Amino acid sequence: MTAPLERYRAELARVRASLTLLDRRVGFVVAARLAVFLAVLGLAGLVIAQRGGPGLVGVGAGVVAFGGLVVWHERLIRRRAAAERSIGYLDRGVARLEDRWMNGGDDGARFADANHLYAADLELFGPGSLFHLLSTTRTETGATRLAAWLATPAPPAEIGSRQEAVSELAGRFELRHDLGVVAPAAGKALDSAALRHWLGAEPEPIADWVAPAALGIGMVNAATIAGALAGLLPSAVAVGALAVAGAIGLRLRPTVVRILAAVDRPARELRVIATLLERVAAESFSAERLAGLQRELVAADRSPLAAIASLERLVNLADARRNQLFLPVASVLMLGTQVGARVEAWRRRHGSDAARWLDAVGDLEALASLAGHAFDHPGDVFPTLAEPGSPIVATGLAHVLLPTDRAVRNDLAVGDPVRLVMVSGSNMSGKSTLLKAIGTNLVLAFAGAPVRALALSTPPLAIGASLVLRDSLLEGRSRFYAEVLRLREIAGLAGRGQPVLFLLDELLSGTNSHDRAIGAKGLLLGLVDRGAIGLVTTHDLALTAIAEELGPRGLNVHLEDRLIEGRLRFDYRLKPGVVTRSNALELMRAVGLPVEDGV
Repeated sequence: MTAPLERYRAELARVRASLTLLDRRVGFVVAARLAVFLAVLGLAGLVIAQRGGPGLVGVGAGVVAFGGLVVWHERLIRRRAAAERSIGYLDRGVARLEDRWMNGGDDGARFADANHLYAADLELFGPGSLFHLLSTTRTETGATRLAAWLATPAPPAEIGSRQEAVSELAGRFELRHDLGVVAPAAGKALDSAALRHWLGAEPEPIADWVAPAALGIGMVNAATIAGALAGLLPSAVAVGALAVAGAIGLRLRPTVVRILAAVDRPARELRVIATLLERVAAESFSAERLAGLQRELVAADRSPLAAIASLERLVNLADARRNQLFLPVASVLMLGTQVGARVEAWRRRHGSDAARWLDAVGDLEALASLAGHAFDHPGDVFPTLAEPGSPIVATGLAHVLLPTDRAVRNDLAVGDPVRLVMVSGSNMSGKSTLLKAIGTNLVLAFAGAPVRALALSTPPLAIGASLVLRDSLLEGRSRFYAEVLRLREIAGLAGRGQPVLFLLDELLSGTNSHDRAIGAKGLLLGLVDRGAIGLVTTHDLALTAIAEELGPRGLNVHLEDRLIEGRLRFDYRLKPGVVTRSNALELMRAVGLPVEDGV
């Protein structure tokens, strides 16, 4: 972790020094603008008093200088905003490595789905979630793509493709940085969903020929007005031409207004996409996945950079019409009608291509998020994808959301021949954390990311978990009923012949011991017989007999505690066999409850 942390800190120091210099330059330019403005006013007063004179040249030079200072000031402001975004990105990297990452960033809570078979159980979305840790996306498409990768295991070939790309991007610090600061992230990712909606919306009723027709009419207007002013044409001709143009413009005005009102935000977001395209175009990739994305983004036959630049020019023209000095000229030239028709033609021509650009950008951002995690944790490894039916074999496995200096590593194997691992242990001994460690690392593995382990081999699997189900007053159902429904879904998944990993915490704890024993046995034997593999935690030592009944297909392991100098101590390490002690009474006494032996 030291090397990544040093890199982030070094870059932070550099950017902060640059920001300090920019602030000084901004202060200088502001003072210079004021000085030039006052000087121009003084010279203008002198010229007026003298009715001309050499001061007129000074006024002209001052106006030019003032304009140059305005342009310089705007550039400095843009550079300053980029530096502030860079500081935010780099500081976020430091926060991840210093375990302060839960403060700020995009937590992905909008992607939470209570009906998902493991998303809530494994804390994939929401504050302190896996998404919260990983995401550096700046577009909603990128965030949505990353969320989908976490929630849906990819096929082996796709996983291999992502692993290769993530591995290469992990070494491209500057590229990942530039992708991560392309747009501000004020609480959530850039809303490219609105852009996608605009690209796919129903066409407006305005034909392609309207733009050239409006251009021709505008030229006729300009020519007739010039001819009338020069005395070459009667004024009535110019007035008639303007009246015809006004009637046509008035007829098309509602459509044009809708088009121009709708394009403003999509154009700004396409500018972000164009910035990403420019940055990606400058790279050379060896990973086929990245090279393919680059081809999609900068393909000459679709020219996305040129297309987006043309739309941006149209939007700038539309904005120029709002200037009161330019408005009469724009009206004469029917500029609004021209721009509106051309914007709609752009959407019809490039809408489907732009949607593909968004998809490619989403893939790139999701890969960059996983690559950033790989860079932050160089000790993590890419898992090996084994053949279907092979066991899950993990060495030095730890929970990815825990600080690395606190996460305890364990070795584990489940699959052929052991298909059920029963984990017994006392309260707070780490049973639930163990299940979450396995689940979250498999989520990372199936997304194409490195895992928190020294080594991990896994076959393709569907995951089903029951760890954090709760009562629902609104739906009128208990935790036990919610658990039963979840178990039915997991059993159904296994019944469809799909390889399944089940992770069940405190199985059927909401019912009496008699019903729990019968129900747990029937469920677990049924899952194992259907080819599923999994881990189950329990306080009820009677359930450990199920693993024993399975013979070589079952295994009992435990996590334990020790009472040392009146305090419970946990080592969170897996040990063979069934736990032989409980800490319930010690915990009750520790909080002051009057519990005595034999009572």
